[in-house]
Amino acid sequence: MTTERKKLHQLFFPIFFEILCMMLAGAVDTLMLSSEGDQAVGAVGTANTYIGVFIIMFSIISAGVVAVMTQYIGAGRPGVARQALRLGAGFNLIVGLFFTVVLCFCSGPILRAIGIADQLLEPAQTYMQVIGCFCLCNALTPVFSSYLRAFGHTAPTLYATITANIVNLCLNALFLFGFRWGVWGVALATGISRLVNLLWVVIAARGRIHVQADPAPPANREIFGQIVKVGLPAALETCLYNLAITLVISFLNQMDETGMQATARSYTMQIANFSYCVGAGLAHANAILAGWRIGAGELDECDRGTKQAAIIGIAVGAGCAALFAIFAKPIIGLFTDDPAMIGLVSTLLLVDIALEVGRVSNLVFGNALKISGDAVFPMVIAVVFAFLCAAGGTWFFGIRLGWLAVGAYIAMALDECVRAVCMFARWQSGVWRKRAFVSNK
Repeated sequence: MTTERKKLHQLFFPIFFEILCMMLAGAVDTLMLSSEGDQAVGAVGTANTYIGVFIIMFSIISAGVVAVMTQYIGAGRPGVARQALRLGAGFNLIVGLFFTVVLCFCSGPILRAIGIADQLLEPAQTYMQVIGCFCLCNALTPVFSSYLRAFGHTAPTLYATITANIVNLCLNALFLFGFRWGVWGVALATGISRLVNLLWVVIAARGRIHVQADPAPPANREIFGQIVKVGLPAALETCLYNLAITLVISFLNQMDETGMQATARSYTMQIANFSYCVGAGLAHANAILAGWRIGAGELDECDRGTKQAAIIGIAVGAGCAALFAIFAKPIIGLFTDDPAMIGLVSTLLLVDIALEVGRVSNLVFGNALKISGDAVFPMVIAVVFAFLCAAGGTWFFGIRLGWLAVGAYIAMALDECVRAVCMFARWQSGVWRKRAFVSNK
């Protein structure tokens, strides 16, 4: 594996463009859906937040398999990665079927329980029900994509995303402007495009990766335990963090009866996601390299590479966020012509600059810690400060002080920056050096 290893930039660019395409798909969805009104945009944004909460179980496997696959590949045992794929796909298949039923039949009670604004309830429920029918795509696509990336094949996942985006764009145009299906049409187009993405990565994985079974394979129980050792804390982190964000959304929905504050957050996220994709791309690319290096016992090289990736990510991510803040008004004008909404989102994008600095650091160091097997610390820190800073800060700054959505974004930026300091300190401590699954002497 050592001679076939790719460099950071070779892994980064396909992953970056893949994430960028995903962000573009979200922005295109929002732009096209804005023809239905700001409330439709707010409903879909809110629904997507809660969909993420209820399918979080998938991340137990998708987070854990990357660590197991890359470390064993780095140690020269690729057959174990194939074993991990089969275990992960089987588990997520079962979980995916369960959550399909939950999202299809319980979306109304779920949305009412969290106190969604009345004007957003019906379109949000429709969106959740349709997306729930394609829940298996969310379950299986990350596992097969992780398998491809673990072997350094980052281009096929990019091609899959591009194809899915084209399908999504065409179907959105047909369903929205041709059939006039509104939110239901957008949800159906999104679901079909995810199915196309899944089929592509499955075919690519079968066609590109041909490895023999490991001559002395670990027991399935041992491999699954290693997956869960990383994946369960990562899933709990994501689940509890998203729970904190649901509190943020709930507070935003309490700030006005029209849903303007929640809608402003949805617009801001669509724009800020383009800054996020730089850090996310670097974090994913560096995590692959870190897994290979840890599996091969190259710990000092892993340390240097991770710090370099963080520095690059902070510089580029913050720079992109600053550009979006400078040109905020013409960008937001593509989505809405409401002067109040444009002014509010412009202010949120200024706060987002600080948020991106912290978020990039969290992504790079947090993913590297998880890939090494040190997944509990990132979970504890994320949960504590998500509730303390993000949720608690939204209540304090947004409601108590009356800063509304601006207060919420200040709270979330504070959360990201505090956690960034903690992640760096943990990485610097070197605890991760002793957490590898594979022993190399």
